[in-house]
Amino acid sequence: MKSGLLVVVSGPAGVGKGTVVSRARKKNKNIVYSVSATSRKPRPGEKDGTNYYFVSRERFKEMIRKQELVEWVEYCGNFYGTPRAYVEEQLKKGRIVLLEIEVKGASNIKKQYPECVSIFIAPPDLDELKKRITNRGTEPPDVIEERMRRAEKEMEHISEYDYVVINDTVDNSSNRLLEILEIELEAANKRMCESQ
Repeated sequence: MKSGLLVVVSGPAGVGKGTVVSRARKKNKNIVYSVSATSRKPRPGEKDGTNYYFVSRERFKEMIRKQELVEWVEYCGNFYGTPRAYVEEQLKKGRIVLLEIEVKGASNIKKQYPECVSIFIAPPDLDELKKRITNRGTEPPDVIEERMRRAEKEMEHISEYDYVVINDTVDNSSNRLLEILEIELEAANKRMCESQ
């Protein structure tokens, strides 16, 4: 029996977490992406159940009450959280479960799953991050400024993560992510063998 691996990936909005994770998943079919639930409205092109589970604020609060989430947080006026059932089912199957969540959520996950692996994806610098967010063209200037303030605060938590990957290029970052996962999965399987 193989061990599953829970991996928390964080980083500021606009750093390219989703793109890096998506590229890594194409190269390793044992990686599954845990789709988060959110109360925010879909952006153009986003699909329910693929990018997020888009739910009402009322439904999200019900999920909190029923403890259906591994973690949740309110961020920029919207709720985000990780559905518990899917994560636990995939870990039992020996899969690598990637959770793309923000810093506070990552801290909550580590309390519940101390053996999880945490990876912070960072921009080369904050100027580059601002350029990436602005180029997306999805947020007005005041929201961009709020995201930049939030990014500075999130970067203060880098030392709490097991690994830091600088997203200079998507190929470099996804390859580094895959190397980390291979090392950690091997270590998890070794621990499992030793405990039996």
